[in-house]
Amino acid sequence: MQLKCNGIKEGKNGLGIVVYEGNVAGVFTQNRFKSPSVIVTEEHIKNGFIEGIIANSGNANAFTGKKGYRNAKRMCQLLAEKLKTDTENIAVASTGVIGVQLNMEWIESKFEKVYAGLGKDIMAFAKSIMTTDRFPKFARYEEEFKIYGVCKGAGMIHPNMATMLAFIFTDARFEAVELKELLRNAVRYSFNVISVDGETSTNDMVLLVAKGECEVGRERFLEGLKEVCLNLAKQIVRDGEGATKIIKVTIVNAKSEEEAFRGARTIVASNLVKTAVFGNDPNWGRIIASLGYSEIEVNEELDLKLLGHKNGYRVGEVELVRNGVGLGNEDFAREIMKRSDEIEFVIDLKIGNCKGYAYGCDLTYDYVRINSEYTT
Repeated sequence: MQLKCNGIKEGKNGLGIVVYEGNVAGVFTQNRFKSPSVIVTEEHIKNGFIEGIIANSGNANAFTGKKGYRNAKRMCQLLAEKLKTDTENIAVASTGVIGVQLNMEWIESKFEKVYAGLGKDIMAFAKSIMTTDRFPKFARYEEEFKIYGVCKGAGMIHPNMATMLAFIFTDARFEAVELKELLRNAVRYSFNVISVDGETSTNDMVLLVAKGECEVGRERFLEGLKEVCLNLAKQIVRDGEGATKIIKVTIVNAKSEEEAFRGARTIVASNLVKTAVFGNDPNWGRIIASLGYSEIEVNEELDLKLLGHKNGYRVGEVELVRNGVGLGNEDFAREIMKRSDEIEFVIDLKIGNCKGYAYGCDLTYDYVRINSEYTT
């Protein structure tokens, strides 16, 4: 793919550019206080086409009023002038501190350097949009067509658009309307099933840009798109602020798929479950309690088991509840948890035949430290 990108990161501030022309679709935050960068990009992609993306980190350009909107438009103008195109053909994204105006002097002073360095190094762009992230996030899918994706995110992550920026590029050919349907489907099973801290950001954005260089079947493409999106989503969870363990909750034999996913999301978002996993405490009562307030149909004769993984390999497995009765296996479960970096809880509701899942991470002392010092 003819993807041109570059970025710089200086302290907390970053600036990145991607030049890639094609049909576009986007999914955006549900937060009522949308960043002007989100508003501008939503406006610009209505025509279903873009030629480039410009993004900054360190400042969310959120709750910044009319000036914030003008600054977002100015960022688009900088790249549009270089590409000799309309400002409306550029998307803009921002991430960082809320309620502070963009330092446009810094952005404009660094723009020429970033643009002059455009090349094939997508990781330079990925690094430029990081905030509290510990590592840049990239995923690819390469068969007869290609999909590349980068994202940022570590805190303010919760379903209904996870708190993050994600940019996905493909050489496949799809019209913008169809791209939107495909993207919404993929987001539903990836970014919308993760939770770090229950917070939904003002700046969430996922963009999918299709160059249109090769034909590919819809289902074949959706399979690859889901794989890339879920890969990126899991990287966000692994990089959750202060996180030491990934949590996965799988619900099987639920009444409906919607209920299975809702129940799983409720459990991974529970601070009591998160802290128990951090402390290697197999307190399964917290899982039952959070499932009980998820507003899905439940069955008291459910089964619950715990699986532990380390570096992708199974460490151990133990039943905690069978037919609604605790089995007293907490000591064995605790030892599995101590040896694992990913904990999975599998709940069999024995009601229907539908399945759902969600990913999260533990809640640690470091999460409190990182977020108490964010603007200092």
